[in-house]
Amino acid sequence: MEQSLNLRQRMEKREHEILSPYAAFSDCSQGRDFEEEPCDIRPVYQRDRDRILHSKSFRRLKHKTQVFLAPEGDHYRTRLTHTLEVAQIARTIAKALRLNEDLTEAIALGHDLGHTPFGHAGERALNRICPEGFEHHLQSIRVVEFIENRGRGLNLTKEVRDGIKNHQTEGNPSTLEGKIVRLSDKIAYINHDIDDAIRGKIITEEDIPREFTDILGHSLGKRLDTLVHDIVSNSDGHNDIIMSPDIEAAIQNLREYMFTSVYLNKVAKGQEEQAERLLEELFRYYEMHLEQLPEEYLLRMEQIGEPAYQVVVDYIAGMTDRYAVAKFKELMIPAAWGVY
Repeated sequence: MEQSLNLRQRMEKREHEILSPYAAFSDCSQGRDFEEEPCDIRPVYQRDRDRILHSKSFRRLKHKTQVFLAPEGDHYRTRLTHTLEVAQIARTIAKALRLNEDLTEAIALGHDLGHTPFGHAGERALNRICPEGFEHHLQSIRVVEFIENRGRGLNLTKEVRDGIKNHQTEGNPSTLEGKIVRLSDKIAYINHDIDDAIRGKIITEEDIPREFTDILGHSLGKRLDTLVHDIVSNSDGHNDIIMSPDIEAAIQNLREYMFTSVYLNKVAKGQEEQAERLLEELFRYYEMHLEQLPEEYLLRMEQIGEPAYQVVVDYIAGMTDRYAVAKFKELMIPAAWGVY
């Protein structure tokens, strides 16, 4: 019987032998919106992971801000390195709990595909501009369903899209793999933002309240180790992803400290108002000059009747930081002024 199965089917069979009964099994997926011939090598979640990894939106993450706008130095995180750190933390937890690593990694790699240039400053600007508001987790779903692949989308499985849509703090993913990514995102950004803030001399390790670091650890590595071990030890054997109460309270308090000391710090975020104005000006320009949008965006207005503001927002949200700046200079600053 085993010899008559192709490689994908043998891998799916092994999942049932190896993984936890609480795992999302590849051959039990709710499927895609559009049926496809199954791959004879890769299970569905591995296929989704590969599609995300090879997408244009994923590549653009390397030039999108994580927290610090245009930092001086090569060691600050970008949206891409943040995504990779989330994926690594999430895979470590999923493997320890015998959950589906491919599904976990696919969700992690796709969770920020819809993020704007200039980080959350860009998200605030587009939220003000767009009549229906803007949230990056919902934009990530638009990317994989409508924008990528010249408007055809990536046709990902429902489980991957559910995890992407619900990765924010108040989300409620339907799979344990999605719940792992939801926590891993928070673990990653809080800890690597601390690391970047220390590098940028915004805070020092000693500034962080001891009541949090005595519980979580006094370095990046120790905090990550504490959080991962806590999730694994508390979730093992349960149909849920759980933190112990004292660890959960400490990481939440540390997140609040970061908002006060870093995310709202005028030194760290001093240029965000300019970045927001830049995106607002780009939106107003393209809304009045729709003919300058790429053809694939114009086709969406013509063929499926999407409103102009939505395709303009989609186009701007997909820009990298440097592309947005370059387009602003090209469209708003007379060429002759470049000599000054």
